[in-house]
Amino acid sequence: MATYAIGDVQGCYEPLTRLLRRVKFDPKNDRLWLTGDLVNRGPKSLDVMRWAMDQGDRLSVVLGNHDVHLIARYYGVTTAKKRDTLDDVLDAKDCGTMIDWLASQPFLVREGAHVMVHAGLLPEWTVDDAEKLAAEASHALRTGKRRELLRDVMDESPKRWDLGFSPKKRMQALFAAFTRMRILTKDGAMQLDFSGAPSDIPSSCLPWFDHPARRSSDAIVVFGHWAGLGLHVTPSVVGLDSGCVWGSSLTAYRLDDRAIFQEPCA
Repeated sequence: MATYAIGDVQGCYEPLTRLLRRVKFDPKNDRLWLTGDLVNRGPKSLDVMRWAMDQGDRLSVVLGNHDVHLIARYYGVTTAKKRDTLDDVLDAKDCGTMIDWLASQPFLVREGAHVMVHAGLLPEWTVDDAEKLAAEASHALRTGKRRELLRDVMDESPKRWDLGFSPKKRMQALFAAFTRMRILTKDGAMQLDFSGAPSDIPSSCLPWFDHPARRSSDAIVVFGHWAGLGLHVTPSVVGLDSGCVWGSSLTAYRLDDRAIFQEPCA
């Protein structure tokens, strides 16, 4: 039995199926983790959604920013962006069922030494802290007033975490950290507009995982979201967004022995 974590699929269904063949995925015994952003910008978001829903308990998914965007579009909270490729999902007769399934997915998955999120963890959070906060955000999305919550989190987010936040600001900060963050200022403020390569990071900032005050370095954090970073493996982080939707590759990481597998997406 093996567990494979796979980076951002973003509607790239064929590369996903080829990667599963490459790793010789055994659906009877193996398990899959997906780092979020199942949908959008690639050509077959509907196929990816239907496949994911068919996997049952063998699949663990965390929500990414594109997944949240799809849910928000369904509820009329936000409009289509220039590069959106979500119409096949939104036009499907069972779209509501797919949206409910997607909205029920967590923001964090933890097993043994590994923790999976889409974007990252703020430096002041321990893994235990992050697990509790992720559960809080997931509960709000699953059971609360979903349209109102999405309208709130689509507003401008606080850049820093504060235990004294109002409920609205608290949700904004949680959604931003778990699904959108890449870099921080040296004093810990999220810079949510940045999406470039490490060489483009301003001198006043650094990747979230390199912050000297980071309290989650005792775990191996598996994440996606940052195509500009590409595959990035250190003892305490595994970045798996290798830019499949941009024609690069889709990456799998086997948790059991830290082996890496890649499938070209061009």
